[in-house]
Amino acid sequence: MGRRVGGLPPVLPGYSYIRPLGSGGFADVFCYEQDMPRRVVAVKVLAAELTDGPARRAFNAEADVLARLSAHPAVVTIHDASVSADGRPYLVMEYCPDTLGAKAKRAPLAVPEVLDAGVRMAGALEMAHRSGVLHRDIKPSNILVTTLGIPVLADFGIAAAVTGPGAQEAVAMSVPWSSPEVLQEQVAGSVASEVWSLAATLSTLLAGRSPFESTQRHQNSREQMTARILRQRPTPPDRADVPAEVLSILDRAMSRDPARRQPTMLALGEELRWAQYHLGLVPTTLDVPSTEWARGAAPVDLADESRRGPVASTVLDGGRRAARRARAERQAAVDRDGLVIAGPARPTPWRAVLLGALAGVAVLGVGVAVLAALGVLG
Repeated sequence: MGRRVGGLPPVLPGYSYIRPLGSGGFADVFCYEQDMPRRVVAVKVLAAELTDGPARRAFNAEADVLARLSAHPAVVTIHDASVSADGRPYLVMEYCPDTLGAKAKRAPLAVPEVLDAGVRMAGALEMAHRSGVLHRDIKPSNILVTTLGIPVLADFGIAAAVTGPGAQEAVAMSVPWSSPEVLQEQVAGSVASEVWSLAATLSTLLAGRSPFESTQRHQNSREQMTARILRQRPTPPDRADVPAEVLSILDRAMSRDPARRQPTMLALGEELRWAQYHLGLVPTTLDVPSTEWARGAAPVDLADESRRGPVASTVLDGGRRAARRARAERQAAVDRDGLVIAGPARPTPWRAVLLGALAGVAVLGVGVAVLAALGVLG
């Protein structure tokens, strides 16, 4: 299939177009300046020829997924989502000036930077998995670098539920980072396949090329790389400064047998943290959601835009915030006569009138006494 020609930037109220950032198979990304608040943003726009059907449902699902997951510090932040005047849905996200994929093409990344990115991505993907979502397209170019130099995960455009009917549809997207079972169409994605993809991504960042990519460009067709992934062991980065512990972690994560890999992203992240510790580095914080968040998170419906899941409340029953809200509701409960039904007592209207009259008489009496003392009333 030929490469799709990028579309034109839409006219968006409150945004000024700056320049294109890139195009993919389903969407285009443009750089805009937002008028208020003033900032530079990235706007991802669905291709005009795909505004109906599965592509649009996937695009809307990506907005829901990002809204749920962007609370994580290693997931790109989404600011807004809407539909342009010409009918194209769009997402407004934080602008990231670089990607780890582009950096690795310029030069392999340092070991500390790769380990830091690995722990951050493991935390972000663990959060996605706990909320019932698979990314399904983990690769270096989908790890963006913010203006502060922090790696963040992006592009949940082909995300799928961890379980459900969609999991039976096998889709292999980016071959160099797709696991053997995905390429063989045994699964469309799983936690184990994502562990494989993250390890292949980290190996790519260390080596400057994917672990199954040949140094001979003519030997890197889709079919040739697929054959190597299915039959060969990954080629480790040819670098003397990569510790054997790190190579062992990545090798286990890219085992052809999914059962031999780290069971979760949390487990992979913890192993990478131990590698940091043994290198004398400060281990990167492995941010994962609490058990309460995972239990209360409503699943994102990735199948049908008309059946979107409810928003999970952040207020727990019995908590202090709920108690304050209940007290405020009781104090605001007033009947038609102005009497308090529940809560602290307050003056009724006739009491207020009586108190006002007494205050007036008292003021008048004081005034008369002052005038008499001055001889005015002689």
